[in-house]
Amino acid sequence: MKKEVIEVPVMSDKVRALGLPCSTAVRANGFVFISATPPVDMVTGEMVRGDIEVQTEASLKALKHCLEAAGTSLENVVMVRIYAVNSGFYNAINRVYARYFNVNPPARSFVPVASWPMEFDIEIECVAVG
Repeated sequence: MKKEVIEVPVMSDKVRALGLPCSTAVRANGFVFISATPPVDMVTGEMVRGDIEVQTEASLKALKHCLEAAGTSLENVVMVRIYAVNSGFYNAINRVYARYFNVNPPARSFVPVASWPMEFDIEIECVAVG
């Protein structure tokens, strides 16, 4: 099966505008892969500013939006990777994350990163059954 790049309203345009060489969502072999999603407001396309809980909420809303654009949902997520600029954010991120994945949560990794070239503190990526 060939891969299918999914056009995600707001996010795909944002990625193209930034000149990033990646796709927001790709379907292949029955799975949907969502690229690391920063805290982007899915109405305005602007980065959401605020503390780590505000940013986590925005990232998870954006992730949900991407999944739905690809025809799947949070319930079908099998793997999540969270990238954060500070490992001290772990508990605050978990408080928000637990509201989205409170029953039968997917496998997950938490990856502290040094920094990236944009003004946010978290990105979340996932793999879901498509």
